Amino acid sequence: MSFTKTTEQSSKYEHLEKMSVIELLQNINNEDKTVPLAIEKALPQIEILVEQIVAKMKNGGRLFYIGAGTSGRLGIVDASECPPTFGVRFDLVIGLIAGGDAAIRKAVEFAEDDTEQAWKDLQEWQISENDVVVGIAASGTTPYVIGGLEKCNQNNIITGCITCNEGSPLSKTAQYPVEVIVGPEFVTGSSRMKAGTAQKLVLNMISTTVMIQLGRVKGNKMVDMQLSNNKLVDRGTRMIMEELSVNYDEAKELLIKFGNVRNAINNYNTK
Repeated sequence: MSFTKTTEQSSKYEHLEKMSVIELLQNINNEDKTVPLAIEKALPQIEILVEQIVAKMKNGGRLFYIGAGTSGRLGIVDASECPPTFGVRFDLVIGLIAGGDAAIRKAVEFAEDDTEQAWKDLQEWQISENDVVVGIAASGTTPYVIGGLEKCNQNNIITGCITCNEGSPLSKTAQYPVEVIVGPEFVTGSSRMKAGTAQKLVLNMISTTVMIQLGRVKGNKMVDMQLSNNKLVDRGTRMIMEELSVNYDEAKELLIKFGNVRNAINNYNTK
């Protein structure tokens, strides 16, 4: 059964090559402004998916993202940023891409057309009913993603998706679909643009909200962040200064001693 791919419809702008630089930038920017409004309409869907993820992760489950091309890369970016930002282990949020890690930098031909490979990739991580798998595909038709979610459904694993077409095969496969309808791209079919931006924003929403719900933020601070560079050491030091009303040197000493902001604050009276 066919459906309308708004992501593939012709751009409403003509003769892009005749536009000046500022005209191109202004028109791209005008299109980008529509993305948050499209996401706003999908907030109820995102809420339901997040609640499912939180419930599973509170019971020891993990979150998987699967995708191909731009969508797969965005999932990997979001997953890879969770450990340094929230101090969680690297295998709590996992991003998988069609074609494997080689596809992160360079497209792997026809990898996204394999309906069996996503399930094989998930099995390497001992996927189970405790986990949640979110498929990411702007078109909503990517075989790698759909095949993976179908197998998850058959094995009683909760599935969600992020797509930018309404009523797609992917949306119909996922138990908890998120559809962000951004419309035609500025460059016809270039879904790395508005669709990619929408996916990135939704992924930010999902992982950040989940981590807050799991207690990985205190107040509005990333108290469990990893101290992986001088900037983050300085940020953590200033968080401790603010929380404990101590000077910079004492705050930094506490941070280094206890390893992160949360531990430094919790153990301040036992230093």
